[in-house]
Amino acid sequence: MYANLIEHLSKISTFVILVACLIHLILFTILYFWSRRDLKQMTSSLDQFTRNLKHRSVLDSTTHLSDQVDAFLADVNDVLEETDRVQDKALLKDRVSILDERRNYFHSMGFETTYTIARTMIEAYPLAGVLGTILAIGAALQGSGTAGATVGVNVIVSRFGDAIWSTFAGLIAAIILMFVNSMVETTFTRLSENRLHMRDTVAKVKRELSFHAGEKK
Repeated sequence: MYANLIEHLSKISTFVILVACLIHLILFTILYFWSRRDLKQMTSSLDQFTRNLKHRSVLDSTTHLSDQVDAFLADVNDVLEETDRVQDKALLKDRVSILDERRNYFHSMGFETTYTIARTMIEAYPLAGVLGTILAIGAALQGSGTAGATVGVNVIVSRFGDAIWSTFAGLIAAIILMFVNSMVETTFTRLSENRLHMRDTVAKVKRELSFHAGEKK
């Protein structure tokens, strides 16, 4: 029974690796659209927040969403740092509720945890491939029984072609996923930086504008 289990696992190891790789690719796709959704929400909120400012960044429609977020935040910081922009400060103070009401894009734990798992588990594919090969060799040894060393070697050699496919699948899956990760890593990292920058800016807006409002009283 034990030998049959090892043999069964060795036979399905390549298939399992390929299925896991496909699921991994789907997960990266979900993360990509997740990041796009959060960036669009941030951009939309900041667009409403900074609308009608006297000096506002003019961005092309093809500008990356992350760059748009940085530009809008730079506009807000300019208003806070320049003492003569009283009307713009009043406008931001009236609109700060826009950022308070739409804070779901600040919840980054779920996204960052999922991405960390997806990125880290890429390293498991070569190990899974080697494990599949070891299982195949182990199944050959178990199957040879007491028929003799020559028969055992012949069985191992006959199954080596099947066994090596597991390692090959693991390496190919890892290479593909590493390439995909390299394409999206910058976007995901920028999203985390945008979230942190936006949190700091919102806190600064509330602190600075509330302070000036208190001075006027």
